Amino acid sequence: MKKILFIILCIFTFVLKASAQENLAPNSKSAILLETSTGKIIYENNSHEKLAPASMTKIMSMLLIMETIDNNKLSFEDDVLISQNAADMGGSQVFLEAGETYKVKDLLKGIAIASGNDAVVAMAEKVGGTVENFVKMMNDKAAELGLKDTVFKNPHGLDTEGHYSSAYDMAMMAKELLKHEKILEYTSIYEDYLKKPDGSSTWLVNTNRLVRFYDGVDGLKTGFTSSAKYCVTTTAKKSNMRLLSVVMGVETSDLRSKDTTNLLNYGFNTYKLEMIMKKSKVLGNVKIEKGKIDNVDLVLTSDATLLKKINDKDTDYFVNLKVDKIKAPVKVKDVVGKAEIMDNDGKLIMEKDVTVVKNIEKANYFDYFKKNLKVITTGI
Repeated sequence: MKKILFIILCIFTFVLKASAQENLAPNSKSAILLETSTGKIIYENNSHEKLAPASMTKIMSMLLIMETIDNNKLSFEDDVLISQNAADMGGSQVFLEAGETYKVKDLLKGIAIASGNDAVVAMAEKVGGTVENFVKMMNDKAAELGLKDTVFKNPHGLDTEGHYSSAYDMAMMAKELLKHEKILEYTSIYEDYLKKPDGSSTWLVNTNRLVRFYDGVDGLKTGFTSSAKYCVTTTAKKSNMRLLSVVMGVETSDLRSKDTTNLLNYGFNTYKLEMIMKKSKVLGNVKIEKGKIDNVDLVLTSDATLLKKINDKDTDYFVNLKVDKIKAPVKVKDVVGKAEIMDNDGKLIMEKDVTVVKNIEKANYFDYFKKNLKVITTGI
């Protein structure tokens, strides 16, 4: 009898937990919550349903802009001439006029804070040459990221037939955007001013109220159209843990904020992030073939972290390094091997990419001469 009661209690507890999970974002057609460093999904509901993303589309637009800047093909200080096409954009605007010139950093502020459709079209023309080419870049990037629920028809998110994404795909785009940490300097601003060439200013107010009213929120992008309803991709950091949530298809902005708050509260109150190994920790020193130097230290390409329930104990571990021969030239961030992080029982916790701590050029004839001369003169 006791055994039967125990089984019933377990089933009841499981049902309660399942119900709590299902109700984390009750006002949203689709939702997802994940931790960014591990990529672990904490909660999802209909996360692959294809829906209109509205201005969350600008997450991909900002990703392409930031990639172009980080690849040194564009600067925050570069000038952008506003076209008639950009100035004529409807929906949310920062009121740009054709013939005006703005810095990239100012237009990025107009996109990130006020969701300016005119600003994002101007940047699409700057980065892609034409809006059409920029949209192709958006879809190519989505394919590169392995996103299968997304097709873009424009860079701004106004309702267009065949323009759709999903909560899962938006989360993956946002996770990629967060690798460019400087974007948070823009998305975390609640209010600011865009100075116009004639000396006047346009007041910019963040459409995501949680930036101001939820501790730790510093981005990313809201959206609304009659088709999409209210949606938002949100990121927040507390202590060493960053969460990322997406809610889509919500009837009001208040309910959008409520569902997002529920998701973030659940994540922060239930989980912790354990730092297994910093990417700066030297794992070993290996020989470099045909390099200007003979040996180099190895490190992880990124921190090794583990998402755990708050009351779980920390993990004891050891590292099994798997590196083949390394030949010059080789650069920092080039993957040269793997680090198997194991627990004390020999169970694999995770596998991380390994790279070198500095760039190493290929040796030339003069380098070989110096090495041979050193051997002759020192015996080393």
